[in-house]
Amino acid sequence: MRLIRGLHNLKRWAERSDNPLANGCVATIGNFDGIHRGHQVIIDQVRDRAHQLGVPSVVMVFEPQPREFFGGADAPPRLMRFREKVEMLLSHDVDIVVCLQFRSRLRNLSAMDFIEQVLMEGLNVQHLVVGDDFRFGCDRRGDFRLLQQVGAERGFEVEHTQTIRVGGERISSTRLRQALGENRLADAHELLGRPYSLSGRVVYGKALGRELGVPTANILLSGRKPPLRGVYVVTVEMPGGHVERGLANIGMRPTVNGQYPSLEVHLLDFSANLYGRRLRVTFLYHLRDEVKFDSVDELEKRIHEDINQGRDWLANNRPVPTNVER
Repeated sequence: MRLIRGLHNLKRWAERSDNPLANGCVATIGNFDGIHRGHQVIIDQVRDRAHQLGVPSVVMVFEPQPREFFGGADAPPRLMRFREKVEMLLSHDVDIVVCLQFRSRLRNLSAMDFIEQVLMEGLNVQHLVVGDDFRFGCDRRGDFRLLQQVGAERGFEVEHTQTIRVGGERISSTRLRQALGENRLADAHELLGRPYSLSGRVVYGKALGRELGVPTANILLSGRKPPLRGVYVVTVEMPGGHVERGLANIGMRPTVNGQYPSLEVHLLDFSANLYGRRLRVTFLYHLRDEVKFDSVDELEKRIHEDINQGRDWLANNRPVPTNVER
């Protein structure tokens, strides 16, 4: 799989003799936040059509996501970071991921400029798969009908995405975000087709957990607002695929006046230096909400109660394997 970042790089590839898009492509466009089962159906749809036409499959995404650009701190929590998204698209055999920087320059492109510069000059698109509610261009004036009209004139086809429903409702990132925010992990699992997980690199923290006799791995969230908050039973996948069991706290750490979201993981039966390693944390069961305690002593007592409850849950439940398709 190839990753192309930025419209300028997309245009540079178009000028090269070894341009992978020289013969066209089948593409789709969206945020693909979470890559839930609905997204997976779209990816399969794109990949199957690309195979029929003998051209690459392309997924185009944006950084930041448009709602983050417009909403800033009020934007909804992100379900996965960009690296996780690219890794998961790779696991679904997408040939090319194009990531465009969503800033004023792109936001101010007219609908026709977007079609000309991005879809035709950049992607050389043969076949486009988008939702019939897809909007693009300055002030969102471009729509599915315009794409069909221009495609008929300029030689590319436009197909609307297939829809998958669970419980009679369409699967969406918004629905998934709501399930996670309400700690309905089983519902989130059904929407994703896998248990929800987050990954990141272990960084140095304040070592408070070690002082309390409960060392934790502090995983960098890069300041992003997580869709979950509270204490959870988890499994943790190490580099190389080895899996350990543990407890995780994700949130603002109000007892110690935390200033930014953090993910802290205590491994139950494992002790090693994990600094600098990338871990994947899979959330299995919600133990409790995040609470501000009156003292660190109260916090310490509750942490040990959490550990005992977590061990009890693991003794009576079989954790879902973390090496499912991502």
